[in-house]
Amino acid sequence: MKLLIIEEEGQLAKSISQYLMQERYICDIAHTIAEGKLLIDRSNYDCIILNPGDAGLPFLKDLRKERNTAGIIIISERNTVTDTITSLKLGADDFMPKPIHLDELNARIEALIRRKYLYNNDAIPFRNLRLNTLSKTVTIDDKEIDLTKSEYGILFLLLIKKGLVVTKEEIAVYLSGQSDVYFYNFDILYTHIKNLKKKLFPIGNCIRTIYGTGYKLLE
Repeated sequence: MKLLIIEEEGQLAKSISQYLMQERYICDIAHTIAEGKLLIDRSNYDCIILNPGDAGLPFLKDLRKERNTAGIIIISERNTVTDTITSLKLGADDFMPKPIHLDELNARIEALIRRKYLYNNDAIPFRNLRLNTLSKTVTIDDKEIDLTKSEYGILFLLLIKKGLVVTKEEIAVYLSGQSDVYFYNFDILYTHIKNLKKKLFPIGNCIRTIYGTGYKLLE
């Protein structure tokens, strides 16, 4: 999952990014609304963590007018009921007053992702397969299959983006928590995909390789 952190406090932005990367999120940082706009023009984000400042709420309003579907969590020094209501009415999905606790922020991101991709469910069905996001288990015909942590992560990404191409870079970043410029060799990823395909053989050939780009899960 790819996140954008728009926060003017450099140390706070860095702390949020480091924590969330350990939780296997891909994180970009912008210190101003202008920087954030540039990054949003270049990439698609699943969630935006936004400290609105003076320009943040008009920016939030514009994002929703442009039909940007990223989940948006506001973190703000202001913590009145009016501030919360205003942010939610303009299109924010959640509101956290500062100081924030990183484990709480992570829990709110997880809840947002469940609402966005899983429709508030804890399990993702696919054919006769079922992935449970709470127990981190996968079953086929109600029988648990043994996946490594990396194989589970790849399958989760493919399931929540079913029908879309998931790039090799996106998978590699998700598996390592590092910046995508870190990767020069995808041999380990190819091995994970090969092993995952074998373990999913009972439900048929469902992972298509998009050569030179990535992978797609097919119904």
